[in-house]
Amino acid sequence: MAYKKGNPRYQRQTSLTEIGETGQEKLANAKVLVVGAGGLGCPALLYLAGAGIGTIGIVDHDAVSLSNLHRQVLYSSDDIGLSKVLRAADILTALNPEIDIISYNEMLNPQNTHSIISQYDFVVDGTDNFASRYMINDACVLSGKTLIYGAISRFEGQVAVFNHETGDGSAKTNYRDLFPNPPAENEILNCEEAGVIGVLPGIIGTMMANEVIKLVTGVGLPLVNRLMTYNSLTNQIYELQIQPREDTRSLIPESVNTFRQTDYDWSCSNHSANQIDMNLFKQMMKDPTVSFIDVREINETPIVEGFNYSKLPLSTFESSINGITAENVVLFCQSGKRSLSAARMLTERYGNSKKVYSLRGGIASWNNSRED
Repeated sequence: MAYKKGNPRYQRQTSLTEIGETGQEKLANAKVLVVGAGGLGCPALLYLAGAGIGTIGIVDHDAVSLSNLHRQVLYSSDDIGLSKVLRAADILTALNPEIDIISYNEMLNPQNTHSIISQYDFVVDGTDNFASRYMINDACVLSGKTLIYGAISRFEGQVAVFNHETGDGSAKTNYRDLFPNPPAENEILNCEEAGVIGVLPGIIGTMMANEVIKLVTGVGLPLVNRLMTYNSLTNQIYELQIQPREDTRSLIPESVNTFRQTDYDWSCSNHSANQIDMNLFKQMMKDPTVSFIDVREINETPIVEGFNYSKLPLSTFESSINGITAENVVLFCQSGKRSLSAARMLTERYGNSKKVYSLRGGIASWNNSRED
């Protein structure tokens, strides 16, 4: 929608001499894609919509759940079970009906990521897994789009701006210059596994929105080629200057066609165990020779019901391996990361004498499938 000068909705913002009517018009003409309508995406979306970003795209395939609500304050208890992206679109349209909201109720993958990202000027990465982060980063490099990165865990968060043309001739950096390769399995847990204080994604997500506004309007000093880390326990902030690395460009697919053929889930996972999907998981439940093991911690939720399994937390798993006598073992956790680590330990101990499997995506999909 075209911006009308003097619009009272943005009066407090246009009163800033650094922004003014010219800056507000730039915001109205901007196209921003937010990937993930979760902890980081919710506050970013609220403030981008409030600021008057003319076109906002939202990508998310998930539904609202009760465990989201302590940090994803865009939603309410009445929204549980509803599509995040569709519900977010309704809420943001009610907040600011003068902007365009485009919903993508789907999961990004190598086949659709580049075509979606190429339609926008800026990409806000609010995802919480490494496969998505590397995929989004590589797509932004290939399409020449600025990437606003954010991440949270426990009490700390990070924000950075990648792949942005500075205008001073300095080389652009990307996410791989900071983290060339994915971490080893279980080296870094996601929020579902490690936990996160509810206000942290609000702080980091708002900072990400602030970076977008600065980049669009040209005010301030955006975090281009800089990583800012914030500790919510101490309120300490420190920055790291990011330098381009000669050895990282070769890690990015050389063309869009190559990108579409890249399996990011495979490249960001441990391959020492066979991963199975929920359909095969259910089939194996019918086999009495298969032993199922939950490697989550003792009091971890949600509680899993509907089949028999034993509980051996990953924190003590190695010392309990000798007690696993079954020849066919299926391991599961919350998201599939810890079960892969446990599978590696089991395989290293017994070699090919046991068939070891890990449930891809974790046990959350089991409860969802039972509700369906």
